[in-house]
Amino acid sequence: MTLLELQRRMAGAIMAPLGRADAIASKTADGRAVRAEAGEIVKPNSRLSSVERLEIYARSYWYRIIDSLYEDFPGLRAIVGLRAFDRLARAYLADMPSQSFTLRNLGSRLEEWLVQHPEHGGKNLTLALDMVRLEWAHIVAFDGPAEKVLGPEDLLDLGPGMTFHLQPYITLLELQYPVDDLRIKVNELPEGHGGASNAVLRHAERRAVRRFSVKPQPVFVAVHRHDDYVYYRRLEAHEFHLLKAMASGKPVGEAIETVFPDNAQPIEELKPKIEAWFTVWSELGWFCHPGGQS
Repeated sequence: MTLLELQRRMAGAIMAPLGRADAIASKTADGRAVRAEAGEIVKPNSRLSSVERLEIYARSYWYRIIDSLYEDFPGLRAIVGLRAFDRLARAYLADMPSQSFTLRNLGSRLEEWLVQHPEHGGKNLTLALDMVRLEWAHIVAFDGPAEKVLGPEDLLDLGPGMTFHLQPYITLLELQYPVDDLRIKVNELPEGHGGASNAVLRHAERRAVRRFSVKPQPVFVAVHRHDDYVYYRRLEAHEFHLLKAMASGKPVGEAIETVFPDNAQPIEELKPKIEAWFTVWSELGWFCHPGGQS
């Protein structure tokens, strides 16, 4: 057996979803019997059989990736509840196993999966999906790549034909619920993973959800980072759509015409507002050279 074959067989055994009471699965991801597989790839010792030793690795793997989702999606956890979130995490990870060397990407397909499995979204699927989108955008903003920022000198010749590129770590979200407020509230709650602390956390999270999910409230949010901190910046509707239009590659003039097609206000009256938006966007470093150009 080559080292590569051993690694693949070991991975297949420990990545198979855990069984009842978190026992190691009876079959590997490719259908092999785990008991027979364990005897070929893991030696027993004086205290543990091959299966028991392999089970330690399987539990360690699964507990770590479940805990990673727990940490990355506290807002979703609050919406569906701790027990339901545990079931959601296990089902999601069984269907969408890790494909990356980093746990950072573990939840990248959660929105897509939840759309296909709405039974895991709790009583309000729209609220849950809004939160998943916000929390994945938070991850992207936290450690996503940044390009060279456009400086004041790059904006001197601002004209209708100029195009802008947004920093790749910025996500523009059109949400049906104010999940940005809810996420901030949940983030302020004490953490807890067991016993009495879990009961307290569950009660606090459910209370926070009840406060913010009574009525839908469409909001426009830019998830970005500034000075190494992630922020949720609320945007006006026209501001949001103008940014979206420019981010799609439309020149400034065309983007403005798209957002304000039938506006009764002449451009001279809109100009101060638009210039104020550009000033804020520029000060936050949102505009960049594409692909690292200078």
